[in-house]
Amino acid sequence: MSASPVVLWFRRDLRLEDHQALLRALSVGPVLPLFIVDPAFAQAGEPRQAALASALADLDRATDGALVIRHGKPVEVLVDVATSLGATEVHVTRDYGPYGHARDAEVATALRAVGCRLIGTGSNYLVAPGGVLKDDGTPYAVFTPFRRRWKSVLSSSEAVLADAPRDPNWVSLNAESESISPPECDLSDNSLTDLSSANVNFRWQNFSQGSLHEYGDLRDVPAKDGTSRLSPALRFGVIHPARLLNDLDPSSSHHDTFESELAWRDFYADVLARRPDSAWANLDTKLNGIVVDTDRAAHERFAVWCNGMTGFPIVDAGMRQLLATGWMHNRVRMIVASFLVKDLHLPWQWGAKWFMKHLVDGDLASNNHGWQWAAGTGTDAAPYFRVFNPTAQADRFDPLREYQQRWIPELGTDQYPAPMVDHGAERKEALRRYEAARAG
Repeated sequence: MSASPVVLWFRRDLRLEDHQALLRALSVGPVLPLFIVDPAFAQAGEPRQAALASALADLDRATDGALVIRHGKPVEVLVDVATSLGATEVHVTRDYGPYGHARDAEVATALRAVGCRLIGTGSNYLVAPGGVLKDDGTPYAVFTPFRRRWKSVLSSSEAVLADAPRDPNWVSLNAESESISPPECDLSDNSLTDLSSANVNFRWQNFSQGSLHEYGDLRDVPAKDGTSRLSPALRFGVIHPARLLNDLDPSSSHHDTFESELAWRDFYADVLARRPDSAWANLDTKLNGIVVDTDRAAHERFAVWCNGMTGFPIVDAGMRQLLATGWMHNRVRMIVASFLVKDLHLPWQWGAKWFMKHLVDGDLASNNHGWQWAAGTGTDAAPYFRVFNPTAQADRFDPLREYQQRWIPELGTDQYPAPMVDHGAERKEALRRYEAARAG
């Protein structure tokens, strides 16, 4: 065993528990914990940047101040750090996203040139992309059969649960670590940008001992605190999904429903890894011919939607919740997405970009494929004719208007606008456009 120092390059795995790459690195020699502030992350909105700053501050405390932060292009920073340290190995948790995959290939090539290896271990998923296949070795295109096979793969896979290592042998560089300053993030609720492990673990314990046992009934009710709200922690890897899965009761239907949400996360990551072009292009290319509006009037309608002034209270409540908190209830995400695409006839990519700018939990695979599901261009077997009626959705999931009134204080007054479109007419127009695209 070599005693030379190695580098652990943290990315979307900002924790010490359940960290396979960390354990492998520590088995080799003293470890330099490193995080690189990639210029590409500057595109992220302030809520996500605030969450990252919080997670890094907590990780620095967990490593007893050993965490080294560097700003710059990863390939340049890693060559410099590995050379300065005399490291022959850089360890990472594997990244399956389009950008991360290309970045890691570039880094591996550059490190080899200076006598260093990039070693990937584990993933931030329960089953890594590419791990769920049909009997003939081909991937699944639809979620339900994917999940059935996913469960069988999951039951036979090795557990990743592991306590944070005791007295790890951290090593430091002579040069001081750079800093990362949290942005001025004006949110009415900062609990979701607090990604300290204490807050994340408290959130999970509170949820798992309470609403989880009614999850199947509560998860679609936006007025209730019936979901875990752990998507930001999962996005940055402050907690591994295996930790959540381990606390579920297989005999509970409510727990099974929650497990299904973890499977959706793996499914969308699998689809994106297989079809990286689908990050911003239609997964179902047969619908590329669908007509969407992009003129000046379309941009004006988009601005109304963004600001939560459509005149459809459930839509506006969701959009205002997003701006105020950096988060939106999942049922409402589906409603506002359907409204943008099916009622306003705007490109789903516009909505996906707006969400990525404002969401604390902005995850490319889950966000953009969730949008494609709503738009009818994604993984659903028969999606194009699904058009959510925002009024009917509100009556069903917020019948007392608690959620709507919470975010729209002027609801029911002259200050609140009339509906900007006739839903019935726009539904017919949406179906006409989809049928024309399918026929074309």
